[in-house]
Formats: sequence, structure tokens, C-alpha cells
Amino acid sequence: MTNLEIAWIFSEIADLLELKEESSFKVRAYRKAAKTIKHLSDDLGSLWKKGKLTELPGIGKNLSDKIAELLSTGQCAFHQRLKEEVPVTLRELLAIPGLGSKSVRLIHERLHVNNMEELEAAAKEKKIRTLPGMGSKTELNILRSIEMLKQNAQSEVPIGVALPLANLFLNDLKRLPEVTDGAICGSLRRGKELVKDIDLLIATRNPDLVRQTVLKHPQVKDIITSGNEKSAVLTWLGVKVEVRTVSPDQFWSALHHLTGSKEHHERLRQRARSLGLKVNEYGIFPEGSEVSLEIKGEEDIYRATGVPYIPPELREDSGEWEAALENDLPRLLELEDIKGDLHLHTSWSDGIHSIEEMADAARRKGYEYIAITDHSRSLGIANGLSIERLQEQHALIKQMNSQSADLKILTGVEADILQDGRLDYPDEILEQCDVVIASIHTGFRQEMEKLTLRAEAALKNPYVHILAHPTGRILGRRKPYDIDLDRLFQLAKAEGKALEINSSIDRLDLNAALARRAAYEFEIPIVINTDAHDVSRLEEMAYGVTTARRGWLTKEQVVNTKSKLELDKFLKRRRIE
Repeated sequence: MTNLEIAWIFSEIADLLELKEESSFKVRAYRKAAKTIKHLSDDLGSLWKKGKLTELPGIGKNLSDKIAELLSTGQCAFHQRLKEEVPVTLRELLAIPGLGSKSVRLIHERLHVNNMEELEAAAKEKKIRTLPGMGSKTELNILRSIEMLKQNAQSEVPIGVALPLANLFLNDLKRLPEVTDGAICGSLRRGKELVKDIDLLIATRNPDLVRQTVLKHPQVKDIITSGNEKSAVLTWLGVKVEVRTVSPDQFWSALHHLTGSKEHHERLRQRARSLGLKVNEYGIFPEGSEVSLEIKGEEDIYRATGVPYIPPELREDSGEWEAALENDLPRLLELEDIKGDLHLHTSWSDGIHSIEEMADAARRKGYEYIAITDHSRSLGIANGLSIERLQEQHALIKQMNSQSADLKILTGVEADILQDGRLDYPDEILEQCDVVIASIHTGFRQEMEKLTLRAEAALKNPYVHILAHPTGRILGRRKPYDIDLDRLFQLAKAEGKALEINSSIDRLDLNAALARRAAYEFEIPIVINTDAHDVSRLEEMAYGVTTARRGWLTKEQVVNTKSKLELDKFLKRRRIE
């Protein structure tokens, strides 16, 4: 039994103990032991034989005895007993991403949920959001995950579901002995918003160990194929994961080949042939030679064909080759360029965390500024703010700013665009906000002209800065509004307003193609926001940045890469004019 398998068992023991409401000390002990074992470079079997298990951090006699039992018998009686004591239907809830044992126990205790059907009913009845530390986003995630679990295999899944799952597999496999490297490839590496499966590449001298580990992974529901060069499995979420193994010397060629796209590779092969070269997943070969040129990275592949490195997000044969041959590829936006988030919700409306908690999380990310933009009054389901509560919140924010100079907290609101085109607050209230975001949340089925006029009215308002999630789509759930984007783009340019790439994994709206068109054809400023309703979702900024990169966006085209002073000038510019 490998270190990784024992770490997985200890993690499951911790989950089961938490579901049983055992002491937090015991739960933490198993979690700490699992972490120690997972990151251990030495083989547990060798340490056991040498009598050195108790020398490991957090491994006392009790835990060392269980490790010895696992190594000698392949099972742990304590683990098996716990599985018998905790109902299978309750354990199954742990398959939902982001729903750990503590959350499952809370839902079980407060809402008397015992199985997946009862969990789905509680989410549909909007009971989950009433629990501490949970909210509307948690409910939506639960419902989406249950839908996925009901299906045997998914046709397409959002990048925000696929990427964490891919990293879970990848990080485990890279810890195996004799694995020298590993990477995500395929459409997921190119940052596509919806992917059909997860493709992983592992460089190793022991492909059989990789194969066995993949098949035993806790996330695996069914085995599709099993081989030393390629294994494919179906996870509990219905996502297919395919793992390929290559020798270390073939890693970079294989990574480039498996990243795709097919169209991009065809252009590469054509370019290589014109230079007397052959490019494939095994290397770069001069004409008539079976010995590859030296490849130490993907840059070497492009260098051999006489062009600069082309980032994965651009490899769609959408103009990248023409730009590369002219040495005119854009210097794409990086996550590190983002200096703040201008669309955040708090516990004042339908968020989970307080302004202080959101601000502290932003400080940890090194942000210079954030905007608190809770929902406006008409959105009752989201506990929208009355004028009085909005002004009370703004007074609190101003007080917080007076006590701290490292992070600027901007006052703001996400103002609903009502079905008659009016904004949810009068102008004299909007004028008091540092940042005004306008959004459509109701009346999605109106005809194109009415929807377009609503959005146009918001863009014409002198106090609106940003049109949020402009097409209104929810990935896999709701199609984009029937809205005239050409008219919106023309007006946004004329009015100097920003359009949003909403980084929420359910939205990614604007999408990459529309963001590229808005930024390049119309020169509209783009802002990338998370629309976060809790501190954890601040991390979803990465998905918005990936979308922007796929849209060829640079740092200069994105509003929230500006410094505090530059941002202040942008926000005040239209009001002065």
C-alpha cells in the first residue's frame, strides 16, 4: 500500500469522525497525519520496518499502529467500523465539491437531511442559504453537483468544476516516486469555459504505479480503460479523466501535442515542413533524421519554427499564427496584474461574510482596493438594500477607510435595471456611490428591443460605471439574453463605460470572443470581477483572467489593473464630463 493510499484512508477517517461528531482533537489528528503522509518523501513501508513511524510529525503510537495494520493487511479495522456506523447515504454527500464533512454534519443536524434526495429538496426550497457559512451560491453549487451526480457521464462541464478536479488528480500523481513531471493538457489547459473531459500528462519511469494509483483514486467511480500508456476513469461527478504517461525525455513534446488545438497543430506542422522539420508528440526531427532536436520546454518547439512562444489560451487558430509571424502577439494579462475586485457582495445582502471579512481576504491577496456592491432594494430574494441601509453601509465603509490606509474600500451597489428601464435607486442616491454596477436580474424573456433599451438606459446614466454580466447567461442552465450587443458595444464606447467579465464559474460573461471584440473592435474598457458572495470565491478571479487571456486582452485594456489613483480618475471621469 502506497503513502498516498494511506493518506486517503486517514482523510476519510477524519471525515467519518466529523460526521459522527467525534472530538475535534481526534479529527484534526487524522487530518494532520494524512497531510504529513501525503507530503512524505520517504516510503512508509521502509520507515515501518525500521521502527521510525513515530518519529514523523503528528504520528503517535495509535496512528503508527493503524499505519502498520494497513501496510501488513491492506485494511484498517477502525476505518471499516466507521464506514459501517455512518450511513452510506450521508457519506455520499461528500461527493459534492466544496461540501466537506463539517458542512454535511451541519446540514444533517439543522435540516435533518440524510440523503441526496433530501439535500436536493432543501436546496430547492432555499433552506441551505439560511445556515451559517452558506449562501445562495452554495445552494446553486449543490444543485448543479446533484444534477451531475445523477448522470453517468457529462457531455461538458464548466472549467470551474473541471480544473479543481484536475488539480486534485495531478497533485496526487506528482507526489508518486519516479514521477518527474506532470501537467494538465487538452482544452482545459487552453482555458475553454466548457470541457468534455480532463486530460493529464505524467512523465514517469514507473507507468504501472501511475496506472494503479489512478484506478484507486477516491474520486473514481468507474474504470473506462486501464493501460500503462493511457488510463481513463469516470469520476463520481461524471467527469472523464484520461491520464497518459510518457518517458521524461518526451514530456514537453507530448504536452504541446496534447494541449492542442488540432487546427493550431496543423498550422505548426505546415510551418515546420516548410523549414524541413517534422513535429509530433515525440519531438522535432530534421528531415531524414530519427533524432529529435533538444527540447527543454515548449518555447523550444516554437523557436525551432521561427516564431515566439504562443500561450496555450491562444492556440485556437484564431489569428495567433499571423500575429506570431509578424512578432505582434499581445503580452497577455496575468493574474498578478489584478489590483482589486469591483463586484463583491456581503452579509448585508445575500453574501456570507461581512465587509470586514471580505476586506481582510482582499488584503491577503495583496489587493489595493475593492468595491462593496450589494444588491439593490428591488431584489428581495437577495435581501436587497433599502436606501437607508445602503447609506448606513456607506457610512460604515467610510469609517473603516479612515482607520486603514492599506486597502481602499469603495462604496457601491449593484443596481437592478428594472423592467421599464429605470435603475433601482434615484440618481441622487447613485451619485453618492463610488462605484455603480448596473445589472439585469429579471425579465429575461422580454423581446430583444425591450432588453436592449433597458441596458442602453443604464449605460446612458451618468452615475453608472459598469454593465455587469452583460449577456446574462448561466453556463449549462440559461442561454444569453436576446439582446443587441452591437448597439450595447457602440453605446458603451460612446459613454466610456466598462463591460464586465464576470469570473463566477457559472457565468464567465462576457465570454472570451465577446471580450476580444469589445476591447479590440470597440476599445471598450473591460473590468474583471468575481461577483463573490464569500471570501473563498475571491479566488475565482483566475477564471476571469483566463477568459480575458483567451480574448487576447492585455493589462492596459483592463480597468482593475489600474492603481488606486488611476482607478479614481476613471471612476470620476464620466461624472465630470
